[in-house]
Amino acid sequence: MTLKSRIASLTLLVASCHLAPAPALANAGNPGFEFAVLGHSFQAGPDDGPLKKAIAGASAFNASFVVATGIKAASESCTDKLYGQRKDLFEASTSPLIVSLSASDWAGCRNSRGRVNAIERLNRLRDVYFADNQSLGQRKLNLSRLSSTAKFRSYAENAHWEVGGVLFATVNLPANNNHFLPEAGRNSEFEDRLVANRAWLQRLFAMAQGKKLDGIVLFSDGDVGVLDEEESSLLPSFSSKQDGFAGPRKQIRLLAKKFGGKVLLVDTQKERDSKGKGTRQGATPAIHWKSNVGHVSIASDWAAIAVRTGKTPLFEVRERATRPSVPRR
Repeated sequence: MTLKSRIASLTLLVASCHLAPAPALANAGNPGFEFAVLGHSFQAGPDDGPLKKAIAGASAFNASFVVATGIKAASESCTDKLYGQRKDLFEASTSPLIVSLSASDWAGCRNSRGRVNAIERLNRLRDVYFADNQSLGQRKLNLSRLSSTAKFRSYAENAHWEVGGVLFATVNLPANNNHFLPEAGRNSEFEDRLVANRAWLQRLFAMAQGKKLDGIVLFSDGDVGVLDEEESSLLPSFSSKQDGFAGPRKQIRLLAKKFGGKVLLVDTQKERDSKGKGTRQGATPAIHWKSNVGHVSIASDWAAIAVRTGKTPLFEVRERATRPSVPRR
């Protein structure tokens, strides 16, 4: 072969390498991802070690994002200083981190005179944690907030984002019976938030249905009891305590029946087995299903949940010792 022909052959080989399509990713035909949920890893006192460990573990798991279910224990102070310290910890997360408020963050707060100042502290949390439309963490995730609607401009803690054909959203439903106060008079905070959350849930399901998304994941503090037996309309209720979750529970059930995908509710209450009994401490949380609605509680530490696009089940709690096999998105 002449020198000229060799050069021509080499040129053709180089060109073919540039024109050849890149090899497909191993999971390209079945895209999926992981997200992590931080449970209540808080202690009364200055030791942030458990929380730091949970954040580091969740970030190292290659999570696409992390949801922190609350920022402090009920026994800890409600000061601006503590709010700021916890925010700094969350900002250190290598994955985008979204805060979902818990009752312990604000509902039981009192001022220096011992008077309840829950609403003032809730508004302060909104200023500190939800001032813009981005997550916390070293990598940011763009969020859409309920506060973008003029009528509900106070409710910045309710946020949604979409990843891989699934809509994720936080809903402020505190575990203390949705902060329903039994005292006489108008229960203003509870009632106003009930209206805001009703509009929020309606928007979320309409959006997911319109886009034909595979699923919806809702993060809250309280367990609304969506998998519990439905109340009988034939028998009157003689309970003296109003169920603060009755409205959201009924709405979620009705919206889920009309939705073509899966609905997963994630809260921070004690994990229960299929018979309603508590599971052993340290056990991997389990998702319980009824029709297309699932529920899982992350009571402490942290857990990773896989979204398995195109597979059944769509959502699966990962053993934390198992490294994810899908790329972070």
